[in-house]
Amino acid sequence: MKKKIVVSAVNLTRMGPLSVLCDALRYLSAHHAAAFEIIALVHRRTLCNFPNIRYLEFPSVKSSWLRRLYYEFVLFKTLSYELNPYLWLSLHDITPNVNAAKRAVYCHNPSPFYDLQWREALLDPRFALFNWFYSDLYRLNIRKNDFVIVQQEWLRHEFECRYGLNNIIVAHPDMGSADPFGGESDTEENSKVFRFFYPCFPQIFKNVETVLSATRLLEQQGLSNFQVLLTMEGRENAYARRLLSRFGDLKRVAFLGTLDRSEVFRLYAQADCLIFASKLETWGLPITEFKTFGKPMLVANLPYAHETVGNYPKVVYFEPNDAGALATIMSAALSKMLAFHPSHASAVRPPYAKGWAELFAILLQDAA
Repeated sequence: MKKKIVVSAVNLTRMGPLSVLCDALRYLSAHHAAAFEIIALVHRRTLCNFPNIRYLEFPSVKSSWLRRLYYEFVLFKTLSYELNPYLWLSLHDITPNVNAAKRAVYCHNPSPFYDLQWREALLDPRFALFNWFYSDLYRLNIRKNDFVIVQQEWLRHEFECRYGLNNIIVAHPDMGSADPFGGESDTEENSKVFRFFYPCFPQIFKNVETVLSATRLLEQQGLSNFQVLLTMEGRENAYARRLLSRFGDLKRVAFLGTLDRSEVFRLYAQADCLIFASKLETWGLPITEFKTFGKPMLVANLPYAHETVGNYPKVVYFEPNDAGALATIMSAALSKMLAFHPSHASAVRPPYAKGWAELFAILLQDAA
């Protein structure tokens, strides 16, 4: 009888975290389904459907936090005795109360480590709650894990200091074959409109207002040969509504709404330049995804971004609160006069995994 791997991700439904789930299941389906029975606990199967995997759906889990906690600490305990897995991998931060030979949690919510201002809390109260209480949610059961997984070295340091852990793996995500376009650009060299693309959900730390303020400065200068593409519509939450109220008059901004991953990659291929202005990330997946196209990126000058960019010749870093500086850099991009900054990958201390193959090699090293 095959040993079982349970991947729990019932709360992942959009953006970067959903991409992590899909990439993990894609890898397991292709490389471990012959040796293990793979069981995925998901919100809905249609979000991330791969062969050779048994899916258990939990569509009501996001209806309330009480239900979520009941699932993690009560229901999954019973389920774990029924499934009797070798590895239980929780991909959404909280360490569940389960029975398994090996237990691991993947932590990718950086909200407790953000210096939140009261004005920001009022605009994004959901993020404020995460900022204030998520550190304690992380703390619950965390020492029961055999492995705690984070995406960057700075986050490992935070977990070591807060929770006194010594079993943290830094796992850099890799795209594998996730790019449906194969890294090929379809931008038109002689296009009259230069397209900046910022894929993000409107949360206060995504810092969209700096991008929009820079865009206003360019419009005031009379520049019109560009477009800024945003994956938001302006009605998602209080922060988004405030952005739409302040910047809805901008003629060079396209509010596209939420896009699925294939549409995001289509825009990567069509865009001339990525903007990534976020002040807080455990990784910043659009940076990694856009690198495959070999085009310029304008990225916030923060530690997470430098680690994510790694070795890349076409990046310019900007101070995340300086709209004027960003406008100057965007203008230089329009004139094809960007002065790129040197960017080099720094060494990561072990245990370290580059991609899913190396990560699962560590998680399953005693499974034979």
